[in-house]
Amino acid sequence: MVQLYNLHPFGSQQVVPCQREPEQICCGGLDALFVASGCKVEAFAVQGAESCQLRCSFSTLGRVLRMAYSEVGDYLVAIEEKNKTTFLRAYMNWRSKRTENSRVCIRMVGHNVEAPFCESFRDQMSIIEIPLSEDPLCISCCPMKGDLLVGCTNKLVLFTLKYWIINEEFSMWDFERSLIIHIDNITPVEISVCVGYVAVMSDLEVLILKLESDPTNGEKVKHHPQKTNNQLQQTEDVSNETSQLESDFVICLKPMELLGEKCEQSGISVKLESTGLADEKAKYLNVQQLLYRRFAPDISFYVLSDNIKLHSLQLLPIHQTGLPPDGKGSSQEKELLSLFCFFSLPHVGYLYTVVESVALLSVYWYPEKAQQAVLTPQFLHVITSQSLQCFTVRCSAAVAHEEDLHMDTTMKACPPVSMDVCALRIQLFIGLKAICHFKNHIILLTKADPVSEKRESPKRLLKDASVRRRISPVAEAGWNLYIVNTIAPLQLYKEMVDYSNTYKTVKTQSCIHLLSEAHLLVRAALMESSRLEPAEKAELLEAFKESCGHLGDCYSRLDTEQSHLALPYYKMSGLSLAEVLARVEWMEDSESQKYERGLIFYINHSLYENLGEELNAVKLLYGFILEPRLLIQHWKGQIVPTELAIHLKETQPGLLLTSVLGLQKNGKIGIEEADSFFKVLCGKDEDTIPQLLVDFWEAQLVACLPNMVLQDLFFKLTTQYIWRISRRQCPDTIPLRTAEDLINACSHYGLVYPWVHVLTSSDSLADKNYTEDLLKLQSLICGPSFDVSSIIPFLELLSEDTVAGLSAHVLCHTRLQEYEQCIDTLLERCPEAVIAYANQELREEHWVLWWKKLLPDLCQKVKCGGEKHQLYLSSLKEALSVIAVGLDLRDFLNVLPEDGAAAFFLPYLLFCSRKKSLP
Repeated sequence: MVQLYNLHPFGSQQVVPCQREPEQICCGGLDALFVASGCKVEAFAVQGAESCQLRCSFSTLGRVLRMAYSEVGDYLVAIEEKNKTTFLRAYMNWRSKRTENSRVCIRMVGHNVEAPFCESFRDQMSIIEIPLSEDPLCISCCPMKGDLLVGCTNKLVLFTLKYWIINEEFSMWDFERSLIIHIDNITPVEISVCVGYVAVMSDLEVLILKLESDPTNGEKVKHHPQKTNNQLQQTEDVSNETSQLESDFVICLKPMELLGEKCEQSGISVKLESTGLADEKAKYLNVQQLLYRRFAPDISFYVLSDNIKLHSLQLLPIHQTGLPPDGKGSSQEKELLSLFCFFSLPHVGYLYTVVESVALLSVYWYPEKAQQAVLTPQFLHVITSQSLQCFTVRCSAAVAHEEDLHMDTTMKACPPVSMDVCALRIQLFIGLKAICHFKNHIILLTKADPVSEKRESPKRLLKDASVRRRISPVAEAGWNLYIVNTIAPLQLYKEMVDYSNTYKTVKTQSCIHLLSEAHLLVRAALMESSRLEPAEKAELLEAFKESCGHLGDCYSRLDTEQSHLALPYYKMSGLSLAEVLARVEWMEDSESQKYERGLIFYINHSLYENLGEELNAVKLLYGFILEPRLLIQHWKGQIVPTELAIHLKETQPGLLLTSVLGLQKNGKIGIEEADSFFKVLCGKDEDTIPQLLVDFWEAQLVACLPNMVLQDLFFKLTTQYIWRISRRQCPDTIPLRTAEDLINACSHYGLVYPWVHVLTSSDSLADKNYTEDLLKLQSLICGPSFDVSSIIPFLELLSEDTVAGLSAHVLCHTRLQEYEQCIDTLLERCPEAVIAYANQELREEHWVLWWKKLLPDLCQKVKCGGEKHQLYLSSLKEALSVIAVGLDLRDFLNVLPEDGAAAFFLPYLLFCSRKKSLP
């Protein structure tokens, strides 16, 4: 099951300035992006979100069929084809290729470089020719060691990356052919290698191997003699017979999944052949099969084989935090913590964990056919022909459960790896063909389908299969290579937390799911802490603690077997017991948010620990609820706060508010009595409202106490906010909750509409003293429960001549659906906010106001000119862009002004006509 949210993991994008249509792309390291086209490779430097510059370009021997980049050793390796012959070449020191005509050194793999030639090698790109007895089909570079694995028919060849120190002034990288892995009955389509683990994939099979130095288990290394002529002839006869059989029949084997020792039942023979020198000690002495999985094709798709083929094989390592590769082997000090393997069918993807034990972590069901996917520690990015999709992964959860001995105890907790994955975003992207990823960049190749392929009927697919292959590339439409920058983990985390608030009062499990995803996102970011700046790491650690606090809050409301998780999450949050109790929101018994066994378990466990002051705070809280006279006494009919109440007001006002809320919930104190208590406590008369009383009203609204009249609380709060805003009066004490706190904690405080922020930001001279009151007032008006008509009379205190007053008036008229009046006001007072306002408010049945009201008004304002002419012109262009998307060409023509300049409206007409032509 994959749950879909609508978050924003993708940020800005830019176009790669490559000259010719890319045929192959790859990327990696800190900034390297390679684009191959024909017999040429262009290397780009990607730096930041807006910079992609050509670093160098170089020619290849032939057309590039496959290529891969290794951060360790900083080399590019490519399979090239020339005159129907394939070659394997590695490009070292490519950053020294300053011009296309710069000198290049070409040498054979394993060739000893003599000292006289060292000086010439220093500043030149070096090409290493790697000869093979069979044609290379696929390649892979180890992300931790830099070793190169080459896939050929029925065998894999492993080249170990070596760092040779020639003399004190010169050193160089080279490869050493170290091992051949013979695999019968599998022709590799994709391979992946990572520190002794090898994954091999054919069209319908996946095999994961582990190369070991321990000779006690598995298939041992052997030196295989060359086959005789009779053996070769026999092999060819069997191959011919099999080919003839397959041409006459469709052979479909049953699906199969085998783990560990059961892999031997697959019938796949794996043998090792050492190719190092006889006097050298072999690095790998035996091999173990860890996973074999075979998929059965759907016979109905037999002709269109792409619909049943596997793709996107990848081994993803998670290693111990350490220094990044420095080009001199320091990466070899990294310790592998966990390893994951991903592969995919067109409609479903599979993620396995490999190191400790092989197990299926997650299954990804795609809403449409997937063409390619890339796995990162944080996400799985998938492309279809129409969209870029972002799914969550369980890598950080698996590492946490494997590596931390205190996990799943009363000390620490982590969301389970079995938790359902979710899709954070499905972003429309037309014509996607290829994807690769490094750092926070996603590289996308898009290309429009040929005109001849559009709207083919299923009946013609078989007939036209051969014709399609003969379509000239010239006849095909355009292409683009994009860099899409992913959002910083901290920013996405905050959005996920905000999004979770929509589920907070509806269904606790949905809230827990999204908060767990946010928690795992921060965990994954912290696993790469070596690449983080100190300030960024500190912010992530703070977010990690905050996420633990949110999860503790959720589990404290549960009355299930998972409720005990409130304890470890609260401990990981770093919150004191008093701070946890201050977060408690007393809810009605029938509500989903009431506090249940989770909170009781946390408190009971904490009572038995030596917590000093916090233990006293717990006893105080329960003492206040059981005995209100600890806080409140009566003298001659008047309320008199106790000395303890006065002390708490100065030292722990949050605990005091929580105690009075508890008294109200248990019927020990009435609403009016509580208001009088805070007024007397703060030394104010009946007509003056202290900030602590406002804090108490806000806490009541958050807690949703029984027998509470919402509109009465709304009236108290809004009148107080308006009164202080109109007089620019600061509160007498610092408010206990900010506007953001209330929005996150209470459903009655709604998210302030985006256009309101545009409106208020236009006043650079706004007094910050009343900003919080203004935000709280705006949030209440935006909330779902607020009765706008109740405060209309009090808005007279706020003049529309101020930004604060203007925002409140426009908000109220918007809630009353008086949109035309609001448009007039904004066009006159704040035209920079009118488009943001229309995007938010003019939807569904009010969509017609875009062209019936906003468009003609903007045209009139532009004609009149004036000092705001540029603002009106910019708004008119944005409005035309929106209307052109929503209307067909005929309707769009009808709404344009008759006296408008044709040249001005022509781009929008062209856009609308391309989208949908006239009948």
